[in-house]
Amino acid sequence: MRRNKVWITLMIIIMLSVILAACTGNNSAGGKISDKDLLEADWSEVAKQAEGQTVNLYMWGGSDSINQYIDEWVAPRLKEQANVTLKRVPMNDTKDIINKLLAEKQASKQQGTIDMMWINGENFNTSQESDLLFGSFTGKLPNALEYVDLESPDIANDFGIPTEGMEAPWGKAQFVFVYDEAKVKNPPKSMEELEQWVEQNPGKFTYPSPPDFTGSAFIRHAMYETTGGHEQYLDELDQTQLESKLDPLWDYLNRIEPHLWREGKTYPESLAKLDQLFASGEVWMSMGYDPARATNLIENGTFAKTARTFVLDGGTLSNTHYLAIPFNAPSPAGAMVAINYLLSPEAQIAKYDPQHWGEDMSIDPAKLSDEDRQKLEAIDRGPATLPADVLASHRLPEIASSYVSIIEKGWTEHVAKK
Repeated sequence: MRRNKVWITLMIIIMLSVILAACTGNNSAGGKISDKDLLEADWSEVAKQAEGQTVNLYMWGGSDSINQYIDEWVAPRLKEQANVTLKRVPMNDTKDIINKLLAEKQASKQQGTIDMMWINGENFNTSQESDLLFGSFTGKLPNALEYVDLESPDIANDFGIPTEGMEAPWGKAQFVFVYDEAKVKNPPKSMEELEQWVEQNPGKFTYPSPPDFTGSAFIRHAMYETTGGHEQYLDELDQTQLESKLDPLWDYLNRIEPHLWREGKTYPESLAKLDQLFASGEVWMSMGYDPARATNLIENGTFAKTARTFVLDGGTLSNTHYLAIPFNAPSPAGAMVAINYLLSPEAQIAKYDPQHWGEDMSIDPAKLSDEDRQKLEAIDRGPATLPADVLASHRLPEIASSYVSIIEKGWTEHVAKK
């Protein structure tokens, strides 16, 4: 009888050991952590699981300098340092990425093809509302915790929507206008002056048609200046309240339309097309969210050496853009490691350099080492890139992402169809 009790006790111990091993096996050395448990695992375990994985980065592919930064600078270093292979998948529009995920969500596709994606604003809002995101991962990233001011309002909120760690800040963008100083001696510094310039130089200005994000941003600048400033749009407005404020905007855009390129009968469909028109001299101005893009395009021979940039006296839109992981990412551990590397001082300082990209960093320079700050200060941003203090003093906040589609629809109805 006693022998049976000992045997039963041994069996219970063995069973408990098996159960404990099953519960902890995913976190043991060499064991695979479930996607669900990644957000609770130690970073060393995440990094180990990421080794050997291939990460598909879906992103807007319209900039040669950005593409080269990813393909030629980031990818080989990520492979060498973390044994993670980064594949860039170019997309014409970020909305195409979101639509793909929405279709996969509806079809209950548990493993997709997108590991990480470049998003912000309306696309983040849609992703969050439709439960398209992997989870709150930013607080797990060592470089985010060490170098990013995660409490800063311009990082913690994406077009007015709290990020809640569902996306990691990759960089900061600010809208600038591009002009050729050989042709434009005194660029306009307000929307009123731009209207006068357009009338005096017919056919030499245009903007991309929405929903292109650059064209949409140009319209929001005109909205701020023609309707009494940006402050009124920082409060919550319903659609009727917003639409009631926009008549002066439509009047302005309709007044300049006959003087635009091709008399406003057609608009370039993208920023890339507008850049082509500017490079060929058909128009004398371009625009965009990247303050260093003109410098990059001068260096690669696309823009004339006389290309320069300016901001409006009343300021230009500035925002943070992010990297997120979809709900059905096939390699979420690799995506977390890749994003963590993209937030490293090494990768962020290289991104700040116009030779690679030239965009402002998402990490806080005050958190850098003395050596890294010296590297940052030694970078020559080029003659077409405005000084950092000028850009900073002219930053304007973005409106809530829910307003963007209303304004774009209004442009179609009140401008494009007239």
